[in-house]
Amino acid sequence: MDAFHLTTSVREGVVTVAVAGELDLASRELLRAHLFELMDAVARPGRIVLELGALTFIDAAGLGALVAVHERARQREALLTLTGVPPMTARLIRITGLDRHFCGAT
Repeated sequence: MDAFHLTTSVREGVVTVAVAGELDLASRELLRAHLFELMDAVARPGRIVLELGALTFIDAAGLGALVAVHERARQREALLTLTGVPPMTARLIRITGLDRHFCGAT
């Protein structure tokens, strides 16, 4: 089991969060709460970037957390971009049709 870890930076209205480890039922709330808090703290986030290169696993709960973050970003009129998406995660995003919602997902 890979420990879940988030690394965050905010520059010129762009919120970047590097996600490492397993995004699943046990960690989904950490991601969701962290990003919601960031979006509320940044006056007007123009863009939110999730760097997923170190993501080792994602399940349905993790995908659900990404959807929740996407919805909050949309409400805040911010663009959510996924970068460094591992091939298996990209495949899951494609299969579920979520690629239509996330920029850079595949």
